[in-house]
Amino acid sequence: MIEKDFVTEGLRRTRIDEYLEKELERAGYGGMDVQITPLGTMVVVYAERPGMVIGRGGKNVRTITNTLKNDFGLDNPQIEVKEVEVPELNPKIMAYKIANMLQRGMHFRRVAYSTIRRIMGAGAQGVEVTISGKIRGSRSAVAKFVEGYIKKCGEPSIRLVEEGFATVQLKPGVLGIYVRIMPPETILPDSVEILPPKMTIEEDGEIIEEEIDVETEEIIEEEEIIEEVEDLDELEEVVEEEATEEVEEDDS
Repeated sequence: MIEKDFVTEGLRRTRIDEYLEKELERAGYGGMDVQITPLGTMVVVYAERPGMVIGRGGKNVRTITNTLKNDFGLDNPQIEVKEVEVPELNPKIMAYKIANMLQRGMHFRRVAYSTIRRIMGAGAQGVEVTISGKIRGSRSAVAKFVEGYIKKCGEPSIRLVEEGFATVQLKPGVLGIYVRIMPPETILPDSVEILPPKMTIEEDGEIIEEEIDVETEEIIEEEEIIEEVEDLDELEEVVEEEATEEVEEDDS
């Protein structure tokens, strides 16, 4: 029974997401989160333009709230709208932007590369854009565009990489757009931080550890090398002068 409840709840959340996706497409829908509270069900909606989600006088919010209560069976639903601070780092929003550009007749390669530049310019560690369908002719094909570093397998690819999907209806058929983004603040499990070396000094029986400034050491080494070179130049000049004096004495 517990497994059945999990499946039922997952299906209901998916249906709610699809409904909000269709209803708030023009508002730049960026996903939602459902939280069960003692007062009811809190639905957090992320959007690029929150004003369009709320509507004039809260009309849209009231309509969505009634639909969630009557059609999806949520207990006392309460909607909270949050603005997406950086839309370029939200894969769902970027997938819809790609769909809109393709619908206006732009070439898929140009659309993909311009979107990737925008996402990477916002600070993402990596991005992958996949466009599938009849993009070249009568046969279906898949075009994949990747830039930066992005995890493709294992648990980090599920937990750390954000994903978004959208579809667009064109004359040849339906195209699917799949966007995967690795956010800038992502820390991978295998990341290694190299600390500067420490020098141990004993003073009056106490051990003091000091960090060694690698750049300062390099500057000191360069100064020592320059001094050695100058000393060698002076030594060569002295040797040349002595050799010249000996030649002059032999000639005399």
